[in-house]
Amino acid sequence: MTDKVAIVTGASSGIGEATARQLHGAGYIVYAAARRTERMAGLAGAGIRTLAMDLTVEEQMTSGIERALAEAGRVDILVNSAGYGSFGSLEEVPLSEARHQFEVNVFAPARLVQLVLPAMRAQRSGRIINISSIGGKIYEPLGDWYHATKFALEGLSDSLRAELRPFGIDVVVIEPGAIRSEWGGIAAANLAERSAAGPYAPQAAAMAKVLGVYERRPGLLSGPEAVARVIVAAAGARRPKTRYVVGRGARATLFGRWALSDRGFDRALEVFYRLPR
Repeated sequence: MTDKVAIVTGASSGIGEATARQLHGAGYIVYAAARRTERMAGLAGAGIRTLAMDLTVEEQMTSGIERALAEAGRVDILVNSAGYGSFGSLEEVPLSEARHQFEVNVFAPARLVQLVLPAMRAQRSGRIINISSIGGKIYEPLGDWYHATKFALEGLSDSLRAELRPFGIDVVVIEPGAIRSEWGGIAAANLAERSAAGPYAPQAAAMAKVLGVYERRPGLLSGPEAVARVIVAAAGARRPKTRYVVGRGARATLFGRWALSDRGFDRALEVFYRLPR
């Protein structure tokens, strides 16, 4: 058991929900944050404290962190799990959507880090766990903005890790592969909305077909609980790794990216997605 305090964003479903449950089971005082509070009734029933937090609303982020500090007196773990995938061609995705993607996937995690750092520095300890993706190391056509946010989160995390080391604060990056969650459905819907009928329609159709296979055969995906187990291990490790890769096919994909040239990986994507040339 532990009296440490953890805040988990994106806790209404998927990786965030599984992480909140497993941290609670490991004895942490857990604050589960999400925009859709009605979907966290089960977490509240299990004894997990819930926060209404829309990551595009400054007042909700600020008040959520302030409440946790006022009630618990400290924050030991921040898990930035919230995020989504916006797919579609660069030409067709409005910049307003691109900005929103960065707001949720990059700027909101950075703001939450800003809000917890004074307490972590004062206690000379803390751990920030940013949920990135293997999408922060690889790329896909029609995924321009999503991959840009994950590449950005990786770079931000690396710089932050070096920056916070003198204060006893660790920064950990989790890189999931294909995980069973709402992410795929949201990405597919965005893809259809932006690029299913325009000049990029053949690419969109090819990629939607692959996403459809995953939807129809969820056994091809790892469950969010697998990622949550890694997050809990990283939260409790005396000296955590800087990165954890988790999920079916994740390591093989990253090895392929490392082993292949850029043109070689381009070709691998064409074969995997059966993209038109």
